[in-house]
Amino acid sequence: MDIDLLTIPKADCLMGMIDDAERIVVCAHRSPDGDALGSSLGWAGYLRSQGKDPLVCVPDMFPDFLQWLPGAQSIVRYDKHPDIVTQAMAEADLIFCLDFSQEDRLGDMALALSQSKADRIVIDHHPSPTIPTKMLISQPKLSSASEVVFRVIWQLGGFGHLTRQDAVCLYCGMMTDTGGFTYNSAASELFFIISQLLTKGINKDKIYRNVYHNFSEGRLRLTGYVLYEKLQVFAQHHAAYFTLTRQDLRRFHYQKGDAEGLVNMPLQMKGIRLSISLREDTEHDQLIWVSLRSVDDLSCTKIAEKYFNGGGHLNASGGRLNCTMAEAELIARKAIEEL
Repeated sequence: MDIDLLTIPKADCLMGMIDDAERIVVCAHRSPDGDALGSSLGWAGYLRSQGKDPLVCVPDMFPDFLQWLPGAQSIVRYDKHPDIVTQAMAEADLIFCLDFSQEDRLGDMALALSQSKADRIVIDHHPSPTIPTKMLISQPKLSSASEVVFRVIWQLGGFGHLTRQDAVCLYCGMMTDTGGFTYNSAASELFFIISQLLTKGINKDKIYRNVYHNFSEGRLRLTGYVLYEKLQVFAQHHAAYFTLTRQDLRRFHYQKGDAEGLVNMPLQMKGIRLSISLREDTEHDQLIWVSLRSVDDLSCTKIAEKYFNGGGHLNASGGRLNCTMAEAELIARKAIEEL
């Protein structure tokens, strides 16, 4: 099965840039999820197989249920060590941007990237890239950045050098960005890729349990609270939304990542095609984080762009609102009513 995605000259150019680079940084976006971490750690593993010693960095904390990923403890967080990340980027010959293609996805870490003179290579699957790059490897139709990374490694002849730990990271990235292969994962090539990762001896069932069956008591009780108390259903519009205020989050001892996946749950109701989550930021006033999920051909991207200052993929998008929760609810209701 052909899963190559680079032209031969582009692949040769990429290998040449890696060979020539002495200092390499791999970075992912703010509030890193399974795909951001999985693709970054998997790509870093490939670079190490080529004799490189990349620094992997992220802007801030990642969820507790991803702390187990092989190599996660070596990741440098900008919010904890800004000097280390800034210096590494300043001294780098090559910076890889994984699972993002717009600098504002880095938050405060964007300054370190913008000031670096290193060549940048973006490996991503999000639409509308804007980062100035030496090379752009962007495939919005693919399931995840981790799938893009696998295809690049495969084409460069590096699959044989991937370790079981690298394969775990890449599989986790694909799994989490497709909701356990329940959306954006209909291509036969994706399952060929999974079959190849399985040859590395990964335990896909354990990876699933580590991510989806590893919640705190607070997260589990928060789930019940959202479904029973907070969920607003608009059956006539085939949509639903829920809110999470700071008070709600404090009540259930919220930790970063505890709201992950909640937005998918309303889609389990018969007839519901759109789900929206509105969550207050825990530190900044009048900042609402928005997550959207949909099914079939209902475009989350268009809704996120029109109403929530965001974007993303057909069935999974996000955005943000600078307003109160009451105002955010009015915007959500308007979006639902105008579907």
